[in-house]
Amino acid sequence: MNKLTENFGSLVFNDSAMREKLPGDIYKSLKQTILEGKDLDITLANVVANNMKVWAIEKGATHYTHWFQPLTGITAEKHDSFLSPQKDGTVIAEFSGKNLIKGEPDASSFPSGGLRATFEARGYTAWDPTSYAFIKDNTLCIPTAFCSYGGEMLDKKTPLLRACEALSTQAVRVLHLLGMTDVSHVSSSVGAEQEYFLVDNETWKKREDLRVCGRTLFGAMPPKGQQLEDHYFGVIKPRVKAFMEELDDELWKLGVYATTEHNEAAPSQHELAPVYTLTNIAADQNQLTMEIMKKVADRHGLVCLLHEKPFEGVNGSGKHNNWSVATNTGVNLFKPGDDPYSNTVFLLCLAAVITAVDRYQDLLRVSVASASNDCRLGGNEAPPAIVSMYLGDELTEILECVELGKKYTGSKKARMQTGVHVLPDFKKDTTDRNRTSPFAFTGNKFEFRMLGSSQSISDTNTVLNTALAQVLSEFADRLEGKKEPVAAARRIIRDAYKSHKRIVFNGNNYSVEWLEEAEKRGLFALRTAADAIPCLKSEKNKQLFEQIGIFSAAELHSRCEIMQENYCKVISIEALTMLEMAKKQIIPAVNAYAGQICTQLASVSSCGIAPMGMKDAAKEAVSLSDKLYLACEELEATLSDLKFASGIENASFFCKDQVLPAMRRLRAVSDAAEQVTPEALWPIPTYGELLFNV
Repeated sequence: MNKLTENFGSLVFNDSAMREKLPGDIYKSLKQTILEGKDLDITLANVVANNMKVWAIEKGATHYTHWFQPLTGITAEKHDSFLSPQKDGTVIAEFSGKNLIKGEPDASSFPSGGLRATFEARGYTAWDPTSYAFIKDNTLCIPTAFCSYGGEMLDKKTPLLRACEALSTQAVRVLHLLGMTDVSHVSSSVGAEQEYFLVDNETWKKREDLRVCGRTLFGAMPPKGQQLEDHYFGVIKPRVKAFMEELDDELWKLGVYATTEHNEAAPSQHELAPVYTLTNIAADQNQLTMEIMKKVADRHGLVCLLHEKPFEGVNGSGKHNNWSVATNTGVNLFKPGDDPYSNTVFLLCLAAVITAVDRYQDLLRVSVASASNDCRLGGNEAPPAIVSMYLGDELTEILECVELGKKYTGSKKARMQTGVHVLPDFKKDTTDRNRTSPFAFTGNKFEFRMLGSSQSISDTNTVLNTALAQVLSEFADRLEGKKEPVAAARRIIRDAYKSHKRIVFNGNNYSVEWLEEAEKRGLFALRTAADAIPCLKSEKNKQLFEQIGIFSAAELHSRCEIMQENYCKVISIEALTMLEMAKKQIIPAVNAYAGQICTQLASVSSCGIAPMGMKDAAKEAVSLSDKLYLACEELEATLSDLKFASGIENASFFCKDQVLPAMRRLRAVSDAAEQVTPEALWPIPTYGELLFNV
């Protein structure tokens, strides 16, 4: 076995490690418990815990932690040592089934949206045996769910697991009714492409906005940005290549299926893509990936920026959620096959996705809503904030034939011909790729491109799986008792497409014409997070989550409040950071320039030889200084008024309508000042220094 394959998963208590460490009967019982979703017997848990401890200590672990995903959007952990004191003053290493199954973090210190008060501190973490334990920083990390003392969910894992189970249940119902009775389970899988920027650590330290907010709040564009399109897929620089090699090594040890890496469109921007895996595991691994990226970057004198828009004027970073659904028998339900028109199962699942996306387009928008992602969505490197679906001409034509009751007579797959004899020809895919579409069919999966680079993929996949489960449940109800289920399925496909085809758009989502067309079709135009988040509480969406058993009304309300609070806090922190930088760094620099040029002007004027333009430059410098003061005063006054907003929802709209425009006005003046202030006087690293010095 070579080093590459030997190291993969070496720090994971995976199936191979369990087979090696656990007694045969215990291993079989644990696997059965996981597959059937049964409660874990404490006797079984004690044996598993002891052997997991032995394995972890052999790998150098000294502590264990329940690793969970609270509503902060990142992960959390509290470390406990394996050591247990004995009466004779010695210690032994202990780790019981109780320690494995349950932990008790402080629930009041995490966002709860009012579900937990400060005096209601108790919370629980519960082991998720479907996601393997792993070792990180000499600590055994046990993936867990997190809930309050009252049983309310306070994490992102629990609703995702519920949604995955609901999807399996309803999909199996449909498939059994269509004759696929050998299917016992259906799983969704995800491959989450991760975009990020790398900047030099020493340069980053000199930018308070990057350190505090993760993005530049000021900065004029350099002469060269990404105009030449020479960075995308370009040769990877040695320093970046060294980072990528170590990142791969660290991720592979943790069982993360990192496979593809390349330069992205913007200078200093890159992407990492993993192989598909089960959605719950993919969500865990993406959280790990973001954490490891930052740690490895630091070891290379770099900083990994995961903000959706670190630099104004160049591409931002997203996270493309490639989502598919397959049976335990190996059938990808989103695979068209050689004859999509006759593939009733595929067309029925396609119709279900179309229905789900159209009906719950607002929820998909909510699942990617944040102040940081607002900076990116709608730009020419990201989808617009209007959700639509791309199917491609062939699938759209097939569905139109089903709707009209016509036979599809499309030709067989064309072959790609290059005109060069030595190059091979090959079959063209069923569809093209539409990079402007928020939700595109890409062959045997759907690519949802609206996610922000820093966001957890759990929210989006909870919505996708829940919405699809709901629609499949309705389809199963219509199929029940039908003597000719295939014919009934074709009628369902016809009706679903006819009712929901407004969501399908195969053109340019960036065009003004599409924005007008989307409005005519009645699609949601939720341009900002402040507009989108309240949709979480709509009656339609409450019914969805309560009916499928994902969220209670109280849990849904709490998540809405947490998202709105986060939106307001992020914008407030950014505004305060702008004011501090403007007052302490930028205004003094502009004043110094104004003073310098005025002194020079006075000196040369006394000789009667004032150079052409010096007077204008002096006036401009003084004017910019005055404008900076006024813009700061305006932003300070606006922030002061924010305190009087009644309720968090009104506060979020005030931030959108008042605070952000005031911030943009201050930035515009500062960026204009940067373009005329001498380099020696400008107090912070410029875009040219940040984007081109790695």
